[in-house]
Amino acid sequence: MPQITMSMIAAEAGCSKNTVSLALRGSPQIPESTREKIRRVADRLGYQPNAVVSHLMAQLRSSQTVRFQAKLALVNAHRDPKAFRTHATIPAYVEGCERRAARLGYSFDQFWLHDPKLKAESWIRVLRTRAIKGLIIVGMMDQNHLPPHLLPVWENFPCVVTGVRTRDPALSFSCVDHHDLVIQAFEHALALGYQRPALVIEERIDRLVEGRFSGAMLTAQQGLPRANRVPVFTQIDRARDERDLFYGWFDQHRPDVLLSLYNVVFPWLKERGLRVPKDVGIIQLEWRASHADISGMNQHNDAVGEAAVDMVVSQIHHNETGIPAFPRATLIGASWVEGQSVQAQATRKAKARAGG
Repeated sequence: MPQITMSMIAAEAGCSKNTVSLALRGSPQIPESTREKIRRVADRLGYQPNAVVSHLMAQLRSSQTVRFQAKLALVNAHRDPKAFRTHATIPAYVEGCERRAARLGYSFDQFWLHDPKLKAESWIRVLRTRAIKGLIIVGMMDQNHLPPHLLPVWENFPCVVTGVRTRDPALSFSCVDHHDLVIQAFEHALALGYQRPALVIEERIDRLVEGRFSGAMLTAQQGLPRANRVPVFTQIDRARDERDLFYGWFDQHRPDVLLSLYNVVFPWLKERGLRVPKDVGIIQLEWRASHADISGMNQHNDAVGEAAVDMVVSQIHHNETGIPAFPRATLIGASWVEGQSVQAQATRKAKARAGG
């Protein structure tokens, strides 16, 4: 059977070879109806792209100056309308989204998910008026359900969520690999000689990521002697007002290193007369440059934002609109950052023997 070429598709579809090339790449320069017509012709003829040629063309395109392609919507899903600038971690997602979008020739218009003036019809009208091709949702920190009244928006545009997996509807998403980052943090603790690592996490946050924090901790603890498996402390919010909840748990189980998302454990331990890292270590599960001296896991939220842009642009190029039947996930690996909130236990014990 002869190789089906773009020239053959162009002749069959009654258009130029260049139009065929752009249409098969999902270029927004070609009207959607024309792209669909050309894809149908290509499918009927049995066209298969040459992987080597496609790779070479991609390299050539990447070496050229990026031209403006289209606009995307960057949606602030946090309750704080200023979270893109003021939140402790959300700006990193935004930075990654904007960096990758600019690299691909896209720009962003920003929206607030909880804007009371914007109903679904208003959203759709504004997005179409501004020729926005897709949406990226950033900042879902307290729930993973999108507003039900905005369902028509997700049904009409390519959309990707960052940070969490959404429910009702379930959209494609990018986020850090929460399970792996806990496993890595646990393994670093053991490598330093800690014997009773413990997870300190608010139950609400653990539920937000479908138990991947606590599930990973339980998995990691299976390699410990049963007597060294410390139960997860899940009452951070209550303990802010009822400190004895934390102290009671700590005194009962005596962990030697805490894996936590919260800096509040530092003053709590200090109030108890415990020194970090001399008496107990702390590993921050979301390391921040603003507290660079703390040991922890860099979640690379900027890379999560970059991945979200790649995903939504892919949806645009493949004309994938609406709620996906099979949502896709891109998981970003976290990495260990050395700090001063943990120390090798052999060193600690030597100092203790020397009276340090």
